[in-house]
Amino acid sequence: MDILNKEAWEQKALITAGALSVQELMQETLARIQTVNPMVNALVDLLNEEDCVNLTSENYALERSLGGMPMAIKDLANVKGFKTTEGSPLYSGRVAQKDDQMVARLRAAGALFIGKTNTPEFGLGSNTFNPVYGKTKNPYDLSKTCGGSSGGAAVALATRMLSISDGSDMMGSLRNPAAWNNIYGLRPTWGLIPPEPTGEMFLSQLSTLGPMARSPKDLAMLLDVQANRIENESFISSAKTFSNFTEEPIMKGIKVGWLGDWSGTLPFEDGLLDLSQEALNEMSSLGAIIHDLKAPFAMNDIWTSWSDLRAWQISNGLNEIYEDLEMRQYLKPEAVWEIECGLSLSGQDIYKSALKKSKWYNSASQLFEKFDLLVLPSTQVWPFDLAEIYPVSINNQDMDTYHRWMQVTIPAGLLGLPVVNIPIGFGKKGLPAGLQLIGSKGSDGHILRIAQAWHEHTKWPDVNIPKFS
Repeated sequence: MDILNKEAWEQKALITAGALSVQELMQETLARIQTVNPMVNALVDLLNEEDCVNLTSENYALERSLGGMPMAIKDLANVKGFKTTEGSPLYSGRVAQKDDQMVARLRAAGALFIGKTNTPEFGLGSNTFNPVYGKTKNPYDLSKTCGGSSGGAAVALATRMLSISDGSDMMGSLRNPAAWNNIYGLRPTWGLIPPEPTGEMFLSQLSTLGPMARSPKDLAMLLDVQANRIENESFISSAKTFSNFTEEPIMKGIKVGWLGDWSGTLPFEDGLLDLSQEALNEMSSLGAIIHDLKAPFAMNDIWTSWSDLRAWQISNGLNEIYEDLEMRQYLKPEAVWEIECGLSLSGQDIYKSALKKSKWYNSASQLFEKFDLLVLPSTQVWPFDLAEIYPVSINNQDMDTYHRWMQVTIPAGLLGLPVVNIPIGFGKKGLPAGLQLIGSKGSDGHILRIAQAWHEHTKWPDVNIPKFS
């Protein structure tokens, strides 16, 4: 029995049935980590083997949904007793004194925390490297980036060091690394997983936590825990359980709006749109109804709205560090740029950006009256060389910011829509790619059903599994 190649729900079913012990799963996991992690640098602040084994003997919740499942948490979230560095040298020695709300839910569900997953500094940039832990490598080509900011999690899943993992997504951080590592990542409807109660919850609605896995069924299993309950009535109220959706996969009759390159507005490296079209053709063969759409809204308005609101949010989050000149020197240039952009904005600027967001929301709502899904590629480029910080051009079109090359992720992110990356195969150089399936607000279960139908038909995560010895 090849335990680590099984999906998380299969591993859990074996544990529940008594056919697999928690100790055996942990030992296999540790052996895999010992072999693979030195080559890819995905997992950081790992417990030693003795402490990991002790976790299995202390586990008291085998009957719970995640009971006995090894997990590592993205190094932006607090896990009691582990470091929370956020990839910054400012916090390289900071140890969390308590669990974040979402982490506490995972612990209560029986998850066994063995370490953290690597992330860019403060989660900024879709390229996982930082001065604390270094670079995380793409397992399909160790000279390439794995994406980000949930890059460590994606690599750990692709290489079978973990079977489920958490992530977070502002500008594609659950989607970009999922696409580049041949796995699934779900950005849930904003508010489905409530933000930390200690933070600002109503103005800053661009980023969300979410699950990553090798199947939509596993995404649902983890989302069931992450979205366990809604503490505040102001947040979205929806079904507490998503696993039931994946028991009923659907593709036939699904109406899909294909947005492609947004009527020529978005540049793509060669091969990505072709591979996307092949995936759409495959969906059509399964009964989906595909419609090619013209740009439904001015991309420049989406971009300027997003850029201003993002910079404003980041500047408020990091301003205390920025104002301390001694601490500021430890911020990477991209963080300083975001902060200074945010600080330059007036209240009127923020209002204008919010108004553009509202207009895009109304346009998108009209689209969802006609379509079950809107679809875009998950990335505009293939995984690039580790020596690069970010792409400076796409097909000779210059990128004017450090994140412009991920513009394809913002139509969904700006509105807090649910969107899942599905793997769609490999390019000529053997590197993976993905598609974004975007649903209307609150349709998380519906898009998981569609993604599960795709998964059962293609099983892409089981194709070209990265091999290490």
